[in-house]
Amino acid sequence: MIPEQEVDLTNLEVVTQPSLTYRLDFERKRIGSKIDNEEAIMQMVMKILYTERYAYVIYSSQYGVELDRLIGQEYDFIVSDLERTITEALLADDRIISITDFVTEQVGIDRMTASFTVNSVIGSTNISTEVKIV
Repeated sequence: MIPEQEVDLTNLEVVTQPSLTYRLDFERKRIGSKIDNEEAIMQMVMKILYTERYAYVIYSSQYGVELDRLIGQEYDFIVSDLERTITEALLADDRIISITDFVTEQVGIDRMTASFTVNSVIGSTNISTEVKIV
């Protein structure tokens, strides 16, 4: 049995990760020049929204969004749970402060859009994404 050790939490240092990263061209599936600050944060938001949580072992269990579990659910359940699901996924990144102005709209028999404002440490940006529901 391993003896318990006391940990001094008063000397912990909070480190914010840099935003500098490579530009991802989602349409052409290419990696380009480097980006930073607001553009990098908004790219991270879109990448989280495109990545299903727990689907890829390369990502931690805190990365991505759980949208697949909403497929086939009742429309009222999807509307009521979508905001919580997306907000929880995005708030896992310490650069995101809050998600506000969340609006959903059904745009077809099998999909809906979610529009919201992402408030980050750098500023606010409006995002709109499509969610498959069937």
